[in-house]
Amino acid sequence: MGMPNWQNRTLFHADNLGVLRNMNSESVDLIATDPPFNKSRDFHSTPDKLGPGASFHDRWDWNVHVHPEWVKHLQADMPALMEVIESGLTAHSPAMGTYLCYMSVRLWEMHRVLKPAGSIYLHCDPTASHYLKACMDAIFGKNQFRNEIVWHYTGGGRSKRYFSRKHDLIYWYAKDARRCMFNIDDMRIPYKPTSGYAKGGIKSKSGKRYQPHPKGTPVDDVWDIPIINPLSKERVGYPTQKPLVLYERIIKASTQKGDVVLDPFAGCATTCIAAEKLDRQWVGIDIWAGAKDIVIKRMERQRSLAGGKLKRSGTNNQELFSADFIVTKELPTRTDDGKTAAMDLPPTIKYAKKAWERLSPSNMRERLLEVQKDPNEDGLYLCAGCGRSLEAPFFEMDHINPKAASGVDTIDNRIMLCRPCNFTKKHNLTLSGLWASNKADGWMQNESMTKYATYVVKELVKRLRNTLR
Repeated sequence: MGMPNWQNRTLFHADNLGVLRNMNSESVDLIATDPPFNKSRDFHSTPDKLGPGASFHDRWDWNVHVHPEWVKHLQADMPALMEVIESGLTAHSPAMGTYLCYMSVRLWEMHRVLKPAGSIYLHCDPTASHYLKACMDAIFGKNQFRNEIVWHYTGGGRSKRYFSRKHDLIYWYAKDARRCMFNIDDMRIPYKPTSGYAKGGIKSKSGKRYQPHPKGTPVDDVWDIPIINPLSKERVGYPTQKPLVLYERIIKASTQKGDVVLDPFAGCATTCIAAEKLDRQWVGIDIWAGAKDIVIKRMERQRSLAGGKLKRSGTNNQELFSADFIVTKELPTRTDDGKTAAMDLPPTIKYAKKAWERLSPSNMRERLLEVQKDPNEDGLYLCAGCGRSLEAPFFEMDHINPKAASGVDTIDNRIMLCRPCNFTKKHNLTLSGLWASNKADGWMQNESMTKYATYVVKELVKRLRNTLR
């Protein structure tokens, strides 16, 4: 299990993807985060509370927010995740596809940094929640899903055209559902006055008596927690600020004192404040330059509200965190094995010994397309699955032998297929299995051309082995 390669109470002022990729694997007990929701609008601070820097844009553009290498690695190593992104792009909008790609590469890194018994709570709303859940299923696995928590709140305006939208969603996933922590006794609330348990217990018809638990009944998956009152001392004017008690409940549910809590979208640091109150270690990441000042202000305010109870050894009441609260733009330095998540570089390529095995996915795609040119049609390429001739954008790189059959990520196990063939093959069929399936379904168009495409790829691999030693 990895050790944290940063100090407690560290706030990184940087793009969270860079920080996450430089954090040690399996070093975090809990991730509780409130990312942008893809609402296609801008958020700004309350002018009398925070400076003009306290704002962010929740608008998404593929050419601005998606790096081409992300897509290539997702297509090569996480095709199921790429299908979710493409579904958002096609069924919803280009902005949704962009947002999902942006979130996916970060969620994959979050999965890596979680300890085996760790959990993640992803805060979202119905704008993109259904797409994000599919992304989480692809990254964490559907069996690691624990709860869809509904945070129900009141206040604000009411619609006259539809049911008023008064809830957010929080998805709880475990790294390993068999090992994750759930502190049920910290998740209890008092019994309702009308409950039999509140009156001393319940007696069944058989005479068995059920005694009340001293802490009350367990909280269910609908949480009635008010939003922050406009006049509340907790409010700092940050856009999308969430109640402290909401994140305190999350931290109590899935950590113990001393555990490490991470918020990659720290914002006004609600998660960090809640972790500090509950004697957990914490690390936050945010690209907003004003995050440092708001954390200090909120810590001082919280100490005052708590009667000085947030005092820590080595710090006095007047200079809370002056010695141990760290704000830095420097990325942490890995002290573990340095193994990165799949969409950064596939491990079998990164640690390969021979040059031809170290070809990047983009390089492999370029070389495969070059040899799979249709010899009879300029500007068209051959699908090795059905023999069709198509233009380059219609091709995707796939494995000859799938990973389910111990297939590797090097070029001697790669081939270019048209999208329908790639969809049919998925993660289970070998290339020969795809041929059989296409014949049975009537999709095979030119079997001789599929054999030709396979032959030229094999010849390419031979040449690379001889020239790239």
